[in-house]
Amino acid sequence: MPNRPVLVVVSGPPATGKSTLARVLGEELGCPTIIRDEIKQGMVMNAPDHKADGDDPLNIPTLEAFFQAVTVLLKAGVTLVAEAAFQDRLWRPGLEPLMAIADLRVIQCTTPTATIVDRITERARADRHRAAHGDAALLTDMATGAYDPAQFVPISLDVPTLVVDTSDGYTPSTIEIEAFLLRAVP
Repeated sequence: MPNRPVLVVVSGPPATGKSTLARVLGEELGCPTIIRDEIKQGMVMNAPDHKADGDDPLNIPTLEAFFQAVTVLLKAGVTLVAEAAFQDRLWRPGLEPLMAIADLRVIQCTTPTATIVDRITERARADRHRAAHGDAALLTDMATGAYDPAQFVPISLDVPTLVVDTSDGYTPSTIEIEAFLLRAVP
């Protein structure tokens, strides 16, 4: 193929608007969007006794299925958007091999902790599919100080990266994000 596919990686702490932005970017670019939580939800549907917690037995199979799906599409020459709340220690080992077959762009989502709390509270209340993801436990961890979104470790790869504030819309705008994503790698 004359051009390598682009892998748009949307990352950041939970409830920073990653999935929403990833879907928007996939639609704007006209390419597939792979969302980690949707893969896990599909697995949970086949595990009726599933209980979301820190030692969730579906976390590793979800991680593996996520990167397998991304790899298959990239090897086929498909540009795509991939979204997950993985920190560097999980993203980097999965992304490094993909750099041989795709150009990576990272979108790092951010928003204030108060907004994160509001979003997690609302989705735990309103989204019946979120039970598989332990939002209530995450809120407890945040309240007790066991989890702090400010301690999130972003992807450390030397690839074009753009920080996007998702507090109220997108800053920079989706037009600016799309321009960043489509720019040629030097």
